[in-house]
Amino acid sequence: MIYMILIFSVTLLSLLLLFWLILYIISNKTILDREKLSPFECGFDPMSSPRVPFSSHFFLIAVIFLIFDVELVVIMPLIICMMNMNLLMMYMIVITLLLILIFGLFHEWKNKMLDWM
Repeated sequence: MIYMILIFSVTLLSLLLLFWLILYIISNKTILDREKLSPFECGFDPMSSPRVPFSSHFFLIAVIFLIFDVELVVIMPLIICMMNMNLLMMYMIVITLLLILIFGLFHEWKNKMLDWM
């Protein structure tokens, strides 16, 4: 029994080493390719000064996207709970969440947070 485990372990390690070697040969990167080796930082050059100001509109649009993304996470489980909940109560919860989001969107639109120019 111990020999079977030993043979299995050696076979597994040799396969892992073979796959690692194949991966290393395939993914060999050149040192001279600066653009491919540098991380992508939202269009900013990572080698420049980190204190360069960026547009606050970019930040606001990202926050709006996150808010609407979280809203989907809140509303989607209600579909699963629909069979166990009172239908009127579920509709009231969904409409309340959507009204809060719509009022927030109108508030941002009124304060010209969504204008790019």
